Amino acid sequence: MLPACKKDFLDIRPNKSLLVPTTLADLRLLLDNNLIFNIRPNLTSLADGNYYTTDAGYNSFGLDAERNSYTWAKDIFGTATTGEWNTPYKQVFYANVVLEGAAKLPDGDAASEEGRAVKGTALFSRAFACYSLVTSFAKPYDAATAQADPGIPVRLHSDVTEKVGRGTVAKTYAQILSDLAAARPLLPATAAVKTRPTLAALFALQARIALAMEDYPRAGRYADSALAAAHTLIDYNTLNPADAKPFPVALPNANPEILFYAALVTFTFDGSSSATFADRALYDTYATDDLRKRLFFREMTPGNYKFKGTYSGAPAIFGGLATDEVYLIRAECRARAGDAPGAMADLNTLLVTRWKTGTFTPYTATDTDDALRKVLTERRKELFGRNLRWEDLRRLNRDPRFRVTLDRTIKGQAYTLEPGSPRYVYPLPDQEIKLNGLEQNER
Repeated sequence: MLPACKKDFLDIRPNKSLLVPTTLADLRLLLDNNLIFNIRPNLTSLADGNYYTTDAGYNSFGLDAERNSYTWAKDIFGTATTGEWNTPYKQVFYANVVLEGAAKLPDGDAASEEGRAVKGTALFSRAFACYSLVTSFAKPYDAATAQADPGIPVRLHSDVTEKVGRGTVAKTYAQILSDLAAARPLLPATAAVKTRPTLAALFALQARIALAMEDYPRAGRYADSALAAAHTLIDYNTLNPADAKPFPVALPNANPEILFYAALVTFTFDGSSSATFADRALYDTYATDDLRKRLFFREMTPGNYKFKGTYSGAPAIFGGLATDEVYLIRAECRARAGDAPGAMADLNTLLVTRWKTGTFTPYTATDTDDALRKVLTERRKELFGRNLRWEDLRRLNRDPRFRVTLDRTIKGQAYTLEPGSPRYVYPLPDQEIKLNGLEQNER
């Protein structure tokens, strides 16, 4: 489809002198540009404890930002530009172009099913991008401090000359949630391809965000809505662990668990030749009859395992929204609400599809605390490789029961990341500080 749109529309040049799209077809083509949309940052995967590397692997990283992330350095990006910041802001820019174009459509086009879907998709995309940014570049949401904590610049117009300050964490999340609320009556129940959001995807994203905000009742309600709209799980017994890419190719719509497709940005560390591997202690927690052990990982050298279990079914690493995550969100919310049987019911619904047929013994919980611990353990195991662990650490480290201190050693030097460290918030790129006068994060 992309060649049908004027090249000016798709060039990665956020400049107001560009030709402005005026038709509904042009707006859809902008949103279907997967060189811009359907991409999530991935650098924090190196920092969350799910991976480890050797000295040789560390030396082979292609970017200083990779090495700096792995060791939780004070400065991550130096003077270099970074896709962790630029890619989501390109998405915000293009979403704003679409929203401004949609506001000028003829009434018939704007009110049509496609016109409503285009506007809803742009709102969803802006929210998706802003949430990607706030999880790296602002403090975790804390209701007690969110009104004062610096947020991210939230751009609501395509005019790149407009100066936008950081605002607060509270205002950032409020805008994200406002965009999603506005998108809800506009998005369709189904879409032709999984790169386009649906109602189920919107509910899933709302559930993910509410979880990060530690608003567990609301996260549970959103998860309910998402699963009412789409609840299919893959029976892992139907997959072949011997395959290099054992999961169905995601696009256009082959993998039934995917609610919304997005790929994680590719770095050196996740390449097949990199000496960067899954954390061995975590790998050892998968039981022998747990099919994820072979579907997610392959042994590269004795005792060293690479992740291969991406839902993309292709080299791109899946970083979107899927029903397994939603089941885990609802299970956690049920446990936190005191409903241990309900939490175990959701967890068992998921896990029975992950184990070798006839070998799974349903989980039980002695109390709600035990239920919560079981859910969080399986959450880490099920969602490995999707760059969600960093978000989880940021919120769970606020609870003494689940605080984690991360340790690693490179070239004989030990590094530690303490719970609640300011280094759980990445520094803003140097160019943003210089050009826009933004307040830098404490590191």
